[in-house]
Amino acid sequence: MAIINRTPDSFYDKGSTFALDKAVAAAVTAAEDGADWVDVGGVPFGRGPAVSVEEEIDRVVPLVEAIRARTDVVISVDTTSSLVARLSIEAGAGVINDTSGLWDPEMAPTVAATEASLVLTHSLAPPRSEPPRPRYDDVTAEVITFLRDRVVRAASEGVRLDRLIIDPGHDLNKNTFHTLEITRRLEEVVALGLPTLVAVSNKDFIGETLDRPQGQRVEGTLAAAVICIMKGARIVRMHDVPAAVAAVRLTEAVLGYREPAYARHNLG
Repeated sequence: MAIINRTPDSFYDKGSTFALDKAVAAAVTAAEDGADWVDVGGVPFGRGPAVSVEEEIDRVVPLVEAIRARTDVVISVDTTSSLVARLSIEAGAGVINDTSGLWDPEMAPTVAATEASLVLTHSLAPPRSEPPRPRYDDVTAEVITFLRDRVVRAASEGVRLDRLIIDPGHDLNKNTFHTLEITRRLEEVVALGLPTLVAVSNKDFIGETLDRPQGQRVEGTLAAAVICIMKGARIVRMHDVPAAVAAVRLTEAVLGYREPAYARHNLG
């Protein structure tokens, strides 16, 4: 899953794909580089200047339409608004990536009325708020309980189980120790039985673990992604698409999910 931010204040790209033409070009390039889908968003998860729903729609919907006109790559939209979700699906999005864990009570019914899939993510605070210092007795167990509850809720509101994806929410309302533990115990999350997405790319837990600032976390990002895949994750949300595709494809070959591109060594 390639990340395309149409925001002026993204923590990673600093607004480099805020302009519509640049965002579209980045999405097409990501698909050409091997991304299976592109995840577009118009509002960062963390605190920042307020973005109205109208502004989010203006940022996201034309981007979805333009990407769909250029490529058949799967498009997901990172939003916590059911209205943005509905309009994005109508524009051509096939997945809604809700990092709030159904904060909007209309999100699940909105997705259920379509053929789109829905990502359910563990996070605790209202979107774009400053949460209190996170405290857990057992972070992995509490994440699993939260996700199980959201799966039941989404299913009860009409979303088919084969349209649901779960995400433990690396770093979302969690400190570095929490995120490292979730990664270490990720197979327990995967055991819920739904496809597991991990968003590890360039996160603070990598920077704090390795003492690396933003822009110098590619090795840690790839290591975290590979660890998660080995533990059962099946979708990785990444910034550096060519490097991520190489790491993922090698990991898939080791796991027996993919044949080598070619094989000559010691076969003559």
